[in-house]
Amino acid sequence: MTPRHGLREEPAATVAVERLGPLSFRLTAAQLLPLPRARVFAFFEDPRNLPGLIPTWLEFRLDPGEEGYAVAAGAEFDYTIRWLGVSLRWRSRITRYEPPNEFTDAQVEGPYARWEHRHTFTEVPEGTRVDDEVHYALPAAALPFQGVIRRQLVEIFTYRDEKLAAWARDELRQLD
Repeated sequence: MTPRHGLREEPAATVAVERLGPLSFRLTAAQLLPLPRARVFAFFEDPRNLPGLIPTWLEFRLDPGEEGYAVAAGAEFDYTIRWLGVSLRWRSRITRYEPPNEFTDAQVEGPYARWEHRHTFTEVPEGTRVDDEVHYALPAAALPFQGVIRRQLVEIFTYRDEKLAAWARDELRQLD
């Protein structure tokens, strides 16, 4: 079934991880969403949508803090995740914010030695291409877990892509 906007209904997605160094990696993900870029960007920039995009086994919790959910360059957000039974705090900062083209969040405090996640939104004839590029580095203590971490990150982004595809289908139904 083709929506009235002529956009594909089934988004395609890819996720890959490449090693850059002994403990540093680059994760890339790409997904085509059959919706206008402004709508896709608005969904991504609202941190209240994050819990629905993360597998429940991570027990992700978002703390709005004093700033609430306003996204802008310099905004910080606190999260808690549970990994292998351990509760981990995570704080990220929006380091680049250029609506509706891109934004970047970087870990200020958390489980990684480095985590920088760039989200890019490109208008294409089929809708919006969403590209993610995550540069991350593991602390030395995580070396024995690097394979598990890699597999779980691919699983997390694959899960997110499935949830985004479902969200896009719901949005298309509302447009028709």
